[in-house]
Amino acid sequence: MENKAPNLIPKAPVEFTSRLSRGEAWAVGIYLPLHLIVLPTLFGFLLLQQRIGESSANMGIYLVGFVYMLFFTRRFLRRDFDALCDRPWQIIAEIVGSYGVMLCCNMMFSLLAGALVAGENPNNQSVVALAADNYGPVAAMAIYMAPVVEELLFRAGIFGVLRRYNRIAAYVVSVLGFSLYHVLGYALQDPIYWIYVLQYIPVSYLLCRCYESSNCIWSSIFFHMLVNGISIKVLSMAQQLL
Repeated sequence: MENKAPNLIPKAPVEFTSRLSRGEAWAVGIYLPLHLIVLPTLFGFLLLQQRIGESSANMGIYLVGFVYMLFFTRRFLRRDFDALCDRPWQIIAEIVGSYGVMLCCNMMFSLLAGALVAGENPNNQSVVALAADNYGPVAAMAIYMAPVVEELLFRAGIFGVLRRYNRIAAYVVSVLGFSLYHVLGYALQDPIYWIYVLQYIPVSYLLCRCYESSNCIWSSIFFHMLVNGISIKVLSMAQQLL
């Protein structure tokens, strides 16, 4: 069964050493429900009370996560920085190749979604609306904070921990978790938005693959930054032209 896995999942590196320590893994695991439930509830309450705006609420969630992750996983990030310095061109090639594959997948998804759904990805629309009101801070959140927080949660955390026991389970749980994370809130309001889970599956898979094949969390972080940076710029420009 393992011999057939490379058809869907890339061949494993000889030795996958980019792993959180036990203490770091616990810290990331503890933060996961805080990021998914506690902080959105807290900042959502402040938003409903009109004490903060929507962009401030989102900034607050990711700022807390960014500081938390830098504090508790700083040694892991430092360890993996050595791999980044040792193999910069391999990692750049991995990021560029992954971005190209993602673009092809997005084009195919756009054809499918265009035939089934009127309108755009609600998550993208939300980011563009926030950026229109406060572009600088929102762009900083999307390009710098969100990739660090989400890669440490979904790749170093979920994928990295599960990979010690089962590679296929690590891919499946991380890919589905990351995809649902970006769509669930909208899909619960309108079931038609479940289709957008399909849009996030390729990039989530590529982020896992990028992390594993390069044996360095910085590769998936920089890939994520590239995706978010180009996306928010293109979406904002398109909004201005409408």
